[in-house]
Amino acid sequence: MKTQGPKGGRFGPHLKEILHQAWPVLISSWAGIAFGVIDTAMAGHASAADLQAMALSVSIYLTVFVGLMGVVHALIPIIAQHFGGKRYLEVGRAWGQGVWLALGLSAIGALTFLFPNIWLTFSGEVDPIVRNGITWYLRALILALPATLIFRAIYALCTAVSRPKAVMAINLVSILFKLLFNWIFMFGKLGLPAMGAAGAGLSSAVVGWLMLGAGLWVIYHDPFFRRFKPHLGKPEWASQKELLRLGIPMGASYLIEICAFSFMALLVAREGMYVTGGHQIMANLAALCYMMPMAVGIATASLTAQAIGANDMPRARRTGMAGITIVATGAGLTAIVLIFGKATILRTYTNEIQVATVAAALMQVLPWFHLCDAMQCIGSYLLRAYKVAIVPLLLQIVALTGVGLIGGWWLGFGPAAGALQPIIDRIMPGGPVGAASMWLMALAGLGMSAMLLFGWYGHIVRHHARTTRPGRSI
Repeated sequence: MKTQGPKGGRFGPHLKEILHQAWPVLISSWAGIAFGVIDTAMAGHASAADLQAMALSVSIYLTVFVGLMGVVHALIPIIAQHFGGKRYLEVGRAWGQGVWLALGLSAIGALTFLFPNIWLTFSGEVDPIVRNGITWYLRALILALPATLIFRAIYALCTAVSRPKAVMAINLVSILFKLLFNWIFMFGKLGLPAMGAAGAGLSSAVVGWLMLGAGLWVIYHDPFFRRFKPHLGKPEWASQKELLRLGIPMGASYLIEICAFSFMALLVAREGMYVTGGHQIMANLAALCYMMPMAVGIATASLTAQAIGANDMPRARRTGMAGITIVATGAGLTAIVLIFGKATILRTYTNEIQVATVAAALMQVLPWFHLCDAMQCIGSYLLRAYKVAIVPLLLQIVALTGVGLIGGWWLGFGPAAGALQPIIDRIMPGGPVGAASMWLMALAGLGMSAMLLFGWYGHIVRHHARTTRPGRSI
């Protein structure tokens, strides 16, 4: 495996290099998000109550898991810069420290899953059957959390050293096991009781540990990883401090992004289970589409960080531009599919007419939502390659939380509820005012985030054009 990327001023080789690394990351990401899609689709064909329980449960779980995962993903630029600089033993040592970090974060996450009623205070009155399903779903995921977070450390290692196919294979096989165990636990097969939404949580726990076992086998048996000597070692405060200094703002940034979906789901629950179901389909589609720019962003950031580690700033700059080009093109193609494939997509998700009607109305803005989401995604990943995390976090707080989430609540459920009704009637006819207002303001927040992040990325690139030192946390 080469540790040096394309040389010279040509742009095409950088496009090819990113695509070569991005497609396994994309398939792996789709496989990962497939868990939520499978859970939602199977619950949607079970009952509307199961679909609501799943929608709220997934929102709570993702809020916690994605934030913690973002902290673990601080390993990607750290390991990639070591790899680019050929500091191979540092790669293995950094990975071991990441495992310790994942274990500590698992304990924190477990505490948040023990008290679902705190989260549900945002949702008003929730049917006791739905509330019980949420409680047991989250309790099952406590068992999954250590395995899934340590697996993210393995994912970070493989991605940072341009070896993403191993994780892709594990994620693809895991889909088959997820379908099998969902079928058994959710619908009560092989003599087991039907557990509905709670069964989906138990299924995720079983599959999570199987994935971890496969990941550990890969990094300890694949000859490629021997040069790194990956080992757990003892917790080192200096290494943990470096991970946390970069990982906390990265995790918070991930959290800001996912909180928009999570709190939207909790607030939209006030409009009833059919609106909740339609919103969940919209959220699942947005997350599924996000996998493309995220995969390209991860691949671009890894290759950019490798170039920074090798003190090759021109290559880092060209790699970043190549990634932006790929994301913009892919987002445009995805938007076209969303426009012309809406009816087919809805039939895949649900046979409940009321749910499909709500989802169809909300999907009118999904192509534009995805375009803005894709561009702010690649902007944030490029900044992480330079170990720049704090300023992007502040920018996203203003755009995604201030404008998107708080603005959506204010205009959808707060003092100015209904203010966007004329716009909703024009571009999202039939859309419930609360959910539609939340999505419109989320779109505005994403657009602002994209512009702010690209402005700061330009500043960082110009700064590094005047120096040759690897980037510091800013």
